[in-house]
Amino acid sequence: MAELKFNKSTDSEEEIKLDSSLGYASWSDSVAYGGQASRFEIGTVFVGNGAKIKVEGKSKKGKKLGKISDVIRNNKYVGQFDIPEDIELGDEVYFEVKLSANSISGESDHIPAYPPVKVSNLKWSAKEARRDDVLKLTADIKGCRSGTEVKVTVYEHDTDGAHDRVTEFPAEVKDDRLEVMWEFEYHDPTVKIPTESTVQRYSKKRHYVQPQYFFTVTVAGEEHGRKQESGLLKFKDRFHFRPISDDGKPFPNEKYILRLADGTEKKGTLDDKGEGVEEDLPPGEVTILLPDKGYLFGR
Repeated sequence: MAELKFNKSTDSEEEIKLDSSLGYASWSDSVAYGGQASRFEIGTVFVGNGAKIKVEGKSKKGKKLGKISDVIRNNKYVGQFDIPEDIELGDEVYFEVKLSANSISGESDHIPAYPPVKVSNLKWSAKEARRDDVLKLTADIKGCRSGTEVKVTVYEHDTDGAHDRVTEFPAEVKDDRLEVMWEFEYHDPTVKIPTESTVQRYSKKRHYVQPQYFFTVTVAGEEHGRKQESGLLKFKDRFHFRPISDDGKPFPNEKYILRLADGTEKKGTLDDKGEGVEEDLPPGEVTILLPDKGYLFGR
């Protein structure tokens, strides 16, 4: 171990000069898209709070991204530049940093630039979904390289605009196209869905709303499809029932009427075991009426 040597008095003040420098200047993302903002971060070493900083954004092909004059604090500065919509494919963007009072200047990394991303033709593979159905979600995505990761978000549509997020998951763009599979599930008890009679009890102007869904695609932080461009996917339910009498007996081959959540009715006949199955119903509470027996099951 080297021997420590002291050549100054330990009980006196000494002034030490620390050299300022540029630690780093980099973009937050690996790609810049036209029409969107790209964030950047600058780190310095031994630069005092309030030091004046100038940042100028440029592109390799001569596009001007803008100029920023500000002050830096805690040796860090975070900002952003709006990337021009007419940026060309194959161009690169970068920025220059100057802290004149500290005699510091430097240049950031260069990242590729792409024209504005255009997302269109968002579609479900079906207009209706049953439990455990596997659906294909597709969209055309132009302006980003093949292999770009995007985020797909599925929302439950709400008439007041407060759409509930159901799920989100990553996907990849391949050759300007998005194709991803999603299994439909409904987790909440369907009895929580307000029926037509319940809604009418509080407002004659409102009606039963069947659960419907749309999806969006987020590319480079920008979400596309919030206006339900994908169309609305309707949830259709399946109802398996076996009404039992007060003494515990079924009703084989008995006629029934189902009063459905949307206010409509569906008629049928139970099988020889007293069971019934109905497909593609509006989800929600169901009341079973056996008209010839005078039985009513449900509310």
